[in-house]
Amino acid sequence: MLVTLEGVDGSGKTTVWEALQERYPDATFTREPTNDSWYGEAVYRSIEDDDADSLAELFLYTADHADHLSRVIEPALEADELVLSDRYSDSRFAYQGATLETSSRLDVDDPLEYVVDIHEPFSVEPDLTLYFDVDPETAAKRAGATNKFERATYLESVAENYERLIARDPDRFVRIDATQPPNAVLEAVTDVMADAVPDRGL
Repeated sequence: MLVTLEGVDGSGKTTVWEALQERYPDATFTREPTNDSWYGEAVYRSIEDDDADSLAELFLYTADHADHLSRVIEPALEADELVLSDRYSDSRFAYQGATLETSSRLDVDDPLEYVVDIHEPFSVEPDLTLYFDVDPETAAKRAGATNKFERATYLESVAENYERLIARDPDRFVRIDATQPPNAVLEAVTDVMADAVPDRGL
């Protein structure tokens, strides 16, 4: 079973992902961008570069995702493991979709759908996606706006894209109120997880 944690930067999803590792010690915990491959290293370099080409950046993320699938996700799922990923393909759809909205190099009507279509032939759809819902202004303050993807105006576009993704696949997404205190957020996630994976003895 593949469970993904999604939300704008500053939503608190990584904190929850880390806390869940104690509760599900036998699960495979992973993340995107990856931090254990040269693909992921290239992505992190582009994140720090305000002048990185948005189209090239999309394909760096996509390459990292493809490697992540073959190296981590697919083997774990084939072994019938529970996989929890801090960010996954929906992050790409929401973030790179927002970035490409202002690109003069891409002549498409809907950048989000363009990114979705690129992933369609090879990606693995999550069984469950937890969406950590917080307004972009609050998220930007929490994140500290340390890079180009953490600015409030940009996060507004990202949040709008997430809402589009939720609307098209409401059965997969579970909205978590990320404005609550951390313990309440974790409790809400724990309840959802207990219903989703009741028979694994975790």
